[in-house]
This record gives sequence, C-alpha cells and structure tokens, in this order.
Amino acid sequence: MELRHLRYFIALAGSLNFTRAAERLHVTQSTLSHQIKQLEDELGTPLFDRIGKRVALSEAGDEFLHHATRALHEIDLGLGALRRNSSDMAGELRIGATHSFNLGFIPDCIAAFQQKHPQVKVVAEELSADQVASRLQQGTLDLGIAYRPSAPGGLQFEPLYNEEMVLIVAKTHPLARRKRVRMVELHHLAMVLLPASFATRQMLDECFRACGAEPQVVAEINTLAPMMELVAKTQLASIVAANVVPVHAGLVVLRLESPTPVRTPGMLWSPTAREAAATRAFSAIVRKLAFRSSLLEVAQQKRG
Repeated sequence: MELRHLRYFIALAGSLNFTRAAERLHVTQSTLSHQIKQLEDELGTPLFDRIGKRVALSEAGDEFLHHATRALHEIDLGLGALRRNSSDMAGELRIGATHSFNLGFIPDCIAAFQQKHPQVKVVAEELSADQVASRLQQGTLDLGIAYRPSAPGGLQFEPLYNEEMVLIVAKTHPLARRKRVRMVELHHLAMVLLPASFATRQMLDECFRACGAEPQVVAEINTLAPMMELVAKTQLASIVAANVVPVHAGLVVLRLESPTPVRTPGMLWSPTAREAAATRAFSAIVRKLAFRSSLLEVAQQKRG
C-alpha cells in the first residue's frame, strides 16, 4: 500500500464521483479507477459499491475511511515538520544528565544540536539519577540522560544501548598485565567505588553477591574524575564505564566476566515534555550519537 492509494481513496470517498475526484487529484479517471482497484485487491475487499455510474462507500470502505484519514493526517503533519526551516525553532531546552554522560557525550550532543537549531537555548545540568527523575516529574526538566531507573514513576524510558563496566587499575597494580578478570577474583581486593546510594553501586553489589565476592571497599567517592585519579596514584582498583576512562590517564582497563556488570543508558522524559519539537529534535541527535558510541565500543571490545 502506498500513500497515493490513501490519497486517491479519501478523495473519491469525499466526492463519490470518479470524474470530480480525478480532477481534484489532477489525474485521469482511468488512473484513479486503476489505483482504487489496486487498493481493493490488496485489502481483499471492495471499498466502494458501484451501481451503474453511481459510487457509494461499502461497509468496509466506511470503516477504513476513518483510519485512513487519521493516518494520512499524521503523515502530513510529519512531512510538514520535516519541511519546516530548522531556524524557526526557538525557546529553551532543559536537560539533566548524570556525571558520566557530561564528560563528553552531552557536549557532543549540544554541539550537533546548536548547529541545526541555533535559536534554541540549551540549559544542561549535572544531576544524580534520582534528581533527574524527580526534576522531570516536577516539570523543571524536558529531557533526562541517565541509566534505567528502578522505579520510573510515570516517566518514559528509552534504552539506547547496553554498556559493559570495566575494572581499572594503575599500571603498577598486580592485575595490570591481565586482559580479563572474573568478578570472584575481586574478593578482598582493595577498591574505591561510588557510594551505596548510587544505582550503579547497587548493581555492582548485586554482581558481587551473585559470585560470592566481597571486595574491601576502602574509599567511596561520588564523582568519577577524583576516583580515577586516586586509582592511578595507588594500588586501589575501581569499576567504571569504559568510555569515561581518559586516554593517557595512567590507567589499565580490564574486562570483567562471570558476571559482566552491564548498565543500560537511556533517555527519560515525561509524556507531555516529549511532544515538544526541541525535545524531539535533541532526542534524535542523542539516538544517533549513542548508536555511533555503541558501535565504537563493540569494535574496541573485539580488538581487546
């Protein structure tokens, strides 16, 4: 079924006259008749009753008309949105993101967004996952970039990809020459981790329990940069997302297995905020860049 079939059907249903409908569509009467026949053959039922030169909607045609009209209306709205000049979009877009996304991903998204929509002011805040969810529910944020919440609370969550967590150690650490480490090997290992209030830490604790490991957590830090700096300067280990580890940071990245800790980054929004044009435009950029990021991560894992 093609769009022209719907347009021809709706035009004929509106006039119930092949001649007038063909004139309105700027096609010949035979072309219109042929296209309607194609549509009826595809649907497997007649949409019009033909009595001599008279045309009337059949029962199936009457039912189909309601849905076809609504579908074509939505398509026309979408085409109109695509054709509108992006410079017409204005206003303010409020984004909340957790720390790991603010290290590089969110700036890349904002840069791409500003190139297309320079009249939209972007306000980005670094917040905890709980704060992102709370602010979205309060209506003081339009879009959140965080990890899957345990209780969405009426918010919509769109997963972007699955992200493996990795072990990081200094180059002088006893595990530094390894490529892979089983989670059970972290038993009694001196580590620095996020505080227990973080969803990522809770997920890691579940992985530790699953394999029977109990690391020695000697420090807890609620931001990643000082945590990684501490690991580089000591014999402590930590677990972070691979994409937040800076190049040339004096750190060795090791893959974890049995089990492999996995987080699911995604977009959070309230149903009403999602309808805004700026939110939809920014979310499209997030999807595009997240897809590229996930492909890069897969390639890196294969090389590792």
